[in-house]
Amino acid sequence: MHDLALHILLFLFAAAFIAGFIDSIAGGGGMITIPAMLIAGIPPLETLGTNKLQSLFGSGSASLAYARYGHVSLKEQLPMAAMAALGSVFGALLATVVPADALKAVLPFLLIAIAVYFGCKPNIGDVERHHRITKLAFTLTFVPLIGFYDGVFGPGTGSFFMLGFVTLGGFGIIKATAHTKFLNFGSNLGAFFVFLAYGVVFWKVGLTMGAGQFLGAQVGSRFAMAKGAKIIKPLLVVVSIALAVRLLADPAHPLRIWLGM
Repeated sequence: MHDLALHILLFLFAAAFIAGFIDSIAGGGGMITIPAMLIAGIPPLETLGTNKLQSLFGSGSASLAYARYGHVSLKEQLPMAAMAALGSVFGALLATVVPADALKAVLPFLLIAIAVYFGCKPNIGDVERHHRITKLAFTLTFVPLIGFYDGVFGPGTGSFFMLGFVTLGGFGIIKATAHTKFLNFGSNLGAFFVFLAYGVVFWKVGLTMGAGQFLGAQVGSRFAMAKGAKIIKPLLVVVSIALAVRLLADPAHPLRIWLGM
């Protein structure tokens, strides 16, 4: 795996660029990078570990872009990012010993519910509303819970963070997107260290894809800030549905096995 052909590395770079663009706006970049690495012949566990490395570049790049334009204060959000990282550490440790079949079975329906919520809620835009939970409570409960999920499994983490910031925090959609990226960075970082300890990270692939993620996230975040809710909301709906469909299309999905499909 250390001697992948140049055209395979270029393919992975391009996949990461597209994933970084999409992920910086609506999340769901993993539905592009994980299949791309599997197609390239990288084993599943190494794919998960390497995906966390390259995802750090995308979420970090988007966080810096949103912070630069004043949509998030990274310093103020550090406690939340730390809690996301802590949750993902425990999630990744659990993932090494417990199958994630239950999460795989339920996840597509949760993603479809998120798509329906954002698609049918007409008043979700760039304007902030009254929050339903204190910042401290949000930091100590919702954030580590989603971080834990990211460590165990991962797909749709950005969508879940977005849902929390909008419904519980009362954030406008651009602010929610900006804050989601730094929490994604935290959860990626926590899980990455666990996978690194287990020796399942391919550095050459991760750094190559990380460069693509970084550039894609820079382009995507600027596009999101220019278009606002007009682009973020529909893309979030599309990405959530696409991720749900991709998960259900997997012959190894627990629901398909149970139904004998």
